[in-house]
Amino acid sequence: MKIAIVFDSITQNTKTVAEAICQALPQTDVVYCGAPASGIDADCYLVGSWTDKGMCSDKIKSFLETLHHKTVAYFATAGFGGSASYYEKLFERVSAVIPKDNLLASPFFCQGKMPMSVRDRYVQLMTAHPEDRSLAVSIQNFDEALAHPNGEDLQNARDWAKEVVEQAQTIG
Repeated sequence: MKIAIVFDSITQNTKTVAEAICQALPQTDVVYCGAPASGIDADCYLVGSWTDKGMCSDKIKSFLETLHHKTVAYFATAGFGGSASYYEKLFERVSAVIPKDNLLASPFFCQGKMPMSVRDRYVQLMTAHPEDRSLAVSIQNFDEALAHPNGEDLQNARDWAKEVVEQAQTIG
């Protein structure tokens, strides 16, 4: 089975996860590991993105729309983490752009650190609106995200990728 790992990463979080996934899979099967490009030929695509306002990046969205009759598994990093329901909503949005003739595997999500400019914006907003308790929660989440993706996240990504490929081989 030919496997492609295609990802877009701006803060290196998704790249770190993609590299862990690539290392976990048989190198004889991995035909591509990198940014979206034309001409990637594989049976199984593990496609990853950073989260941009509740959706995958435009580059990944455009790439996903080109896939047909393949096994597709989506992975992502998101600054806001820890909530399975949040990740489910993100996956619903992304899966809506994947053509229905593909076999869609279960997704993988983990938290990822955000640029410091995000925290600075929260602090400015909190200064201007001290009564807004949600801003304190946002800053706390930001601070927690600084440690991600961590070793446990990367191991979970490796395990997920192996499971996806095993399922794809069984079906294929």
